[in-house]
Amino acid sequence: MDINGKRAFIEKISSGWMLFSLLIVLLLPLVIGLGLLLKSVPVLQDQSLFSMLVNSDWFPMRGQFGFLPFIISSVYVTLLSFIFSAPICLMAAIYLTQYARQWLLKLMQPVIDILAGIPSVIYGVWGILVIVPLVSVVAERIFGTHTSGYCLLSGAIVLAVMSIPFILNILIEVFSGIPVELKEASLSVGATEWETIKYVLVRKGFSGIIASFGLGISKSLGETIAVLMVVGNVAKIPNSMFDPGYPIPALIANNYGEMMSIPLYDSALMLAALILFVIILLFNFISRFAIYRGEAKA
Repeated sequence: MDINGKRAFIEKISSGWMLFSLLIVLLLPLVIGLGLLLKSVPVLQDQSLFSMLVNSDWFPMRGQFGFLPFIISSVYVTLLSFIFSAPICLMAAIYLTQYARQWLLKLMQPVIDILAGIPSVIYGVWGILVIVPLVSVVAERIFGTHTSGYCLLSGAIVLAVMSIPFILNILIEVFSGIPVELKEASLSVGATEWETIKYVLVRKGFSGIIASFGLGISKSLGETIAVLMVVGNVAKIPNSMFDPGYPIPALIANNYGEMMSIPLYDSALMLAALILFVIILLFNFISRFAIYRGEAKA
């Protein structure tokens, strides 16, 4: 084989491996979803999906699997955590990339990495020791509500703290990647620093900002141990953020492997995982749609 033939062969092998890797990435969500669906078939054959989604009764011993409290708790605690973390991350990213000195940004990056690397169980213990008592006191003194502190608000605060380094890292990269010439052009025509950030930089980085928020929500939806430790784990529909909740990841982590002799219990938990998988897909599709609309208007 001559040199050109050898190069062509190596090129063909390399492109083949890259295509194979791409196909694996593309097929992974499909394989995961299909596996969960197949494991959920027994309970879907026994009960209608709609009745399980709108029913709030969870009594596995009686064969009653109502997922509504778990769905509401998952969405509730995730959206609460997003409300807490999103403004903090956005403002911090803007300050670090547009106002702060370079040494502060270099100092903050390892701090953010350390926060991202802390195991979730450590956040859970911190939540029990600090957040739960604090929420109990604040709820009683400010809102006049009695709560043990093991509630959706505690879970949302812990989840928000866990999400901040993940979202902030992405936002810093988004704002750092915007050409400095755009900012200089805006300032040169008389815009203030804040007007430049608001109307130029945020608009230019809109796709990256929405993508970071979407990934943050998806990550928060799947967090288990830390939330499980502080959220209360009561299978009923919460009426306020001071009520205990029971997110879907906590349900699966608490019960899978136990009481598997109960008919359809294993299948019901797999259906819970499938519901969580679909919710995460929906949030991702919504974020992708927002990115598309933002790019179309830009």
